[in-house]
Amino acid sequence: MNEAKEALRNIEQNYKLFLQQQFTFIGALQHTRENAHDMIRPVASISQVQSYMDHHCNNSTDRRILGMFLNICNDLSKLCHKLETLHSGNNITNGILERCKMLLSHSNDLSAIRAKYPHDVVNHLSCDEAKNHYGGVVSLIPIVLDCMKEWVAHTEKLPQRVLYNVSGGSAVSEKRAPQDAPARAAISQTPHSVHLEAQISTSNKDNVQVQESEHIRKKNLNDTENHSGKLKGPWKPPGRHA
Repeated sequence: MNEAKEALRNIEQNYKLFLQQQFTFIGALQHTRENAHDMIRPVASISQVQSYMDHHCNNSTDRRILGMFLNICNDLSKLCHKLETLHSGNNITNGILERCKMLLSHSNDLSAIRAKYPHDVVNHLSCDEAKNHYGGVVSLIPIVLDCMKEWVAHTEKLPQRVLYNVSGGSAVSEKRAPQDAPARAAISQTPHSVHLEAQISTSNKDNVQVQESEHIRKKNLNDTENHSGKLKGPWKPPGRHA
């Protein structure tokens, strides 16, 4: 996650540099559209900007700023795919990434999208430029950046069950408690088992002692009766006997 956040910060820094040159970007689009004799339709897709740069760009300044726009879009697309492998996510985070992928598709129509406050990229255009030509293309990057930051915010609130290495490594479990459960169960059961075994052993000893005492008592009683039986019989006075 930290690697992904760092990549997102780097893209934001590049976009800030690009944003400072928005008028240069609009000028480059104007020049290439004129060279392509394509002044009616709006700039409505990434592939359209790519085509202007590849086939209708006559100076290095225009080529540099158009290339900067395309590079930022490409970096955002790569990061979007990395975020997909970073976390399994839920319906909300997956929906955010799907929107990002759709926006960054080279053939996607951007003419209807508009960046809202606090972004002011549309406000720097004339009414005609904003409505009919460049309102969508200048809104693309700030909207995607907002979506990716929203994805990070939602993901950090989710239980971190499974995280994947951004570079394509193996899965790492964040919660190890279930793995330790059998050991803890064995430890918690051991004292109880020992105590129960001790109780059974003590009970058996007590039973043996009771049985031995009873046996001794009965033996003493029999000996007494036998001794008393020898003294029984008719009494005869001492002296001679007939």
